[in-house]
Amino acid sequence: MGSRGLRLVLACCLLLAFACGPALGRVPRGLQEQEGTEEPLLDHAERDEENHEKYSPRPGEEAPASQCFRCCDPGTPVYQAIPMPQINITILKGEKGDRGDRGLQGKYGRTGSVGARGHVGPKGQKGSMGAPGDRCKSHYAAFSVGRKKPLHSNDYYQTVIFDTEFVNLYGHFNMFTGKFYCYVPGVYFFSLHVHTWNQKETYLHVMKNGDQVVILYAQVSDRSIMQSQSLMLELQEQDEVWVRLFKGERENAIFSDEFDTYITFSGYLVKPAAEP
Repeated sequence: MGSRGLRLVLACCLLLAFACGPALGRVPRGLQEQEGTEEPLLDHAERDEENHEKYSPRPGEEAPASQCFRCCDPGTPVYQAIPMPQINITILKGEKGDRGDRGLQGKYGRTGSVGARGHVGPKGQKGSMGAPGDRCKSHYAAFSVGRKKPLHSNDYYQTVIFDTEFVNLYGHFNMFTGKFYCYVPGVYFFSLHVHTWNQKETYLHVMKNGDQVVILYAQVSDRSIMQSQSLMLELQEQDEVWVRLFKGERENAIFSDEFDTYITFSGYLVKPAAEP
């Protein structure tokens, strides 16, 4: 114990001494009178009778307030009990101890029931503008070419080469080979216009990858006329479309001159295959 604890114990002892001292030091009045006199020894019966006569009140007299009574005598007064002293426990409280070690974590409790749905919160602030997206991809394909020179048949098939370019979007039509190359799969529309030669037959094919698709034909006539053919084709990537002049089993030719364009070949994309 420290010095503070000893002081607390000493204070408690002093409080008990002050509270119980008067009660412990009180001596009955009869005992005070007997201390100065010596009486001869008596037996128990004589002593009881003498004490009864001595301490019992005479007839017609009241018992003095300080007179002692035996607990067995009739009419013995009841004395008030001395209250126990109250000690303030707070003065006995010691110093606060050090904090103890943390205990082990207990077991998890049972999962509670789902609570009610809360109220809708306030609307948040407007967010910042996002980054620009990719540019919308548009699919186009179109061409229109012409020829200003006449062409006569010979012993083999001839690809009609065009020398005038009206429209050639993205260069899908090759002016050197005379062929259109498909780079955007989908449905295309094609048209072919020629001027016949009088007294000669006109015989051409619109070709797709080496296959004859449609024919443009005009019989021998005394006068020349404009003849045309058109069609739609569904093409895949790298498909080829061109015009072929039939070989010279018969007199076969198409007319044109350097001043005007009589022969044209055109095509464009109607619907890309990527669209639903």
